Amino acid sequence: MLSILEFLIRDKKKLTGKTRLERARMMREMRNYNIELKRYTKDFFLIGLGVFAAAFGLKGFLLTNEFIDGGATGISLLLSALTDWPLYIFLIAVNIPFVFMAYKIIGRIFAIKTAIAIAALVVVVAAVTFPNITDDNLLVALFGGFFLGAGIGLSIRGGAVIDGTEVLAIFLSRKMNVTIGDVIIIINVIIFSVAAYFLTIEKALYSMITYLSASKTLDFIIEGIEEYHGVTIISPKFHEIKMMIAQKLGRGVTVYAGKGGYGKKGRNDSNDILFTVITRLELSRLYTEIEKIDPDAFVVMNRVKDTKGGMIKKRPLTH
Repeated sequence: MLSILEFLIRDKKKLTGKTRLERARMMREMRNYNIELKRYTKDFFLIGLGVFAAAFGLKGFLLTNEFIDGGATGISLLLSALTDWPLYIFLIAVNIPFVFMAYKIIGRIFAIKTAIAIAALVVVVAAVTFPNITDDNLLVALFGGFFLGAGIGLSIRGGAVIDGTEVLAIFLSRKMNVTIGDVIIIINVIIFSVAAYFLTIEKALYSMITYLSASKTLDFIIEGIEEYHGVTIISPKFHEIKMMIAQKLGRGVTVYAGKGGYGKKGRNDSNDILFTVITRLELSRLYTEIEKIDPDAFVVMNRVKDTKGGMIKKRPLTH
């Protein structure tokens, strides 16, 4: 009788343990699903905004004035201006190879998002009517580039591209051992040279202004106004500086164990090395506070493209 009770108790414990494991696994899967759903919702919202911004720049400014941009969009605009065919046809034809290239080079999810973004842009350009905002050449170049660059930047924020030139640049940079920036410059030089020949030199020059406006807007959308900076600080008063960063600036600090190696004999003093990430707007205050503690502190700064997590956005800039 006792052995049967022990068996039932042991079996119940196993069952309870298994149930808890199953419940924990289900909770983890549900949490991961919610994270993925939230991320994809945000991505497609940004892509949608990007599509409408780009379409507004194209139809409200550039298309009616026969101005072009760089990249695949510029090629589409140029072909549309030369043939009088609808722009959306060339947006499809020019970008289809880049979608397949994106699948091979970057991955399936990125290629699917890019295909959806380009298809949405084609639908909006074909079906939605935008008013012609202005015929002033300078305004067309500046604001057409602004809205087009904003659209491309928002789409990139959403994990897709509506201009396949970046994918081609990545592919060629791997094959030809050149930088992505060099490839994009070469492509755009060819596009604007062709535009100067078939259109006019004046339109080609205005189109270059469009490209510069779009490029700067794209950088602003991707990098943001804050422009994060990573700061490395080496000082014998590392503890005071660490407390200052945490308490006065409200930022997180990573501490590395380090040793000095300067001087003729290679000094071997042990010092903790501090690393923190702050915004550009906080640099002046950080330098001032460091100088109060140790005017001779060695500070190294480098730009950071983006950050995620940590304390970087949990406290206001001034307090």
